Amino acid sequence: MKKKVSIVGAGNVGATTAQLVVQSGIADVVLFDVVEGIPQGKALDMAEACPLWNSSSTIKGTNDYSETSGSDVIVITAGLARKPGMSRSDLLHANTNIVKGVCYEIAETSPHAILIVVTNPMDVMAQLAWKTTEFSCKRVMGMGGILDASRLAAFVSWELDVSPEDVEALVLGGHGDEMVPFPRFTTVKGIPLTELFPKRKIDSLIERTRNGGAEIVAFLKSGSAYYAPAASTFQMVKSILLDEKRMLPCTAYLNGEYGIKDIYAGVPVILGKEGVEKIVEVKLTREEKAQFRRSCESVRKLLKQLSI
Repeated sequence: MKKKVSIVGAGNVGATTAQLVVQSGIADVVLFDVVEGIPQGKALDMAEACPLWNSSSTIKGTNDYSETSGSDVIVITAGLARKPGMSRSDLLHANTNIVKGVCYEIAETSPHAILIVVTNPMDVMAQLAWKTTEFSCKRVMGMGGILDASRLAAFVSWELDVSPEDVEALVLGGHGDEMVPFPRFTTVKGIPLTELFPKRKIDSLIERTRNGGAEIVAFLKSGSAYYAPAASTFQMVKSILLDEKRMLPCTAYLNGEYGIKDIYAGVPVILGKEGVEKIVEVKLTREEKAQFRRSCESVRKLLKQLSI
């Protein structure tokens, strides 16, 4: 039997993630949304494209959580998107009730699923999902670091006029304005950024990475990024379903790693069939540790607002 992936939220991120999973053929998909007709219409459209994609995967749209039962992986994209001028943290209270409601439902219908949270503010929503579902922290994670690292890799490749395939980027910490891109661990064919750019250029690349989402929101006027977030989410889904054990920067629960406890934050992890199978600790300089702690503290402040 094929694996089953359920995606909660049939907006741009959710629908595009569904497309990538179905097109790949690695799993059957259930696309859920509270708005009647939207998931059904989008799912039917994708199902009719499967013959052209040479995919044997099935996809079904629904407004009924029971259709998601027995899922192997559940992706939560449900929530409000950013508007121009909004930060990710501005969505805190608006999306808390949405994510909490989703988690109560999926904990009942798919108690053994691995959960990937995409809804912003993502680190806080991941912790909320973990608390609400009471799943093992290894089975609850957030998408953020992959997206931020991909943005940094794109910007670096443009500056050097090299293939983005040759760029490996690392971004840690919270998925927000305090995220921490690491130039020392961002390389082009093994050559660190610190050897390729002066500090001023590196700082500008880091700043653009931090504002990557806001830059897109400003262009779109209504709505936010979805192609790169969906591609990032698909990379996580694929690594889990195929047990690829990819080392990826994801939001995971820290229990002493990097000197941080009781909080979700972006770190390198090994992602496989069990979920977050290992958190990889890299040695940080004193300045890097301070930046990472500041980023985690910004997440903790948001958590305190929700009393989590």
